Amino acid sequence: MRDLRAIFDHIAIDSTTQAKTVTEKIGAKVSVLEKLPRIGKITPELGDPNVREIPIYTYRILYEIQADNVEVLAIIHKRRDTKPEDIDR
Repeated sequence: MRDLRAIFDHIAIDSTTQAKTVTEKIGAKVSVLEKLPRIGKITPELGDPNVREIPIYTYRILYEIQADNVEVLAIIHKRRDTKPEDIDR
């Protein structure tokens, strides 16, 4: 996923070790979604009960619960002013 790569690249400027740790933990958090898709809160920008988010570090993992899977829509920084049109669905 391009968001995860961008996060890695940004953190790696200072520490590749920390970049690896952060991206691995984000990946592990995403893995939990297959078993517990409703673990996150509804994303306020959309208000759709199937579009949710879970926090990790300074990021928000936005995802959509679909009929037979969970799709990660974006991994964005918490300080980013996110608008509904910024979320690809």
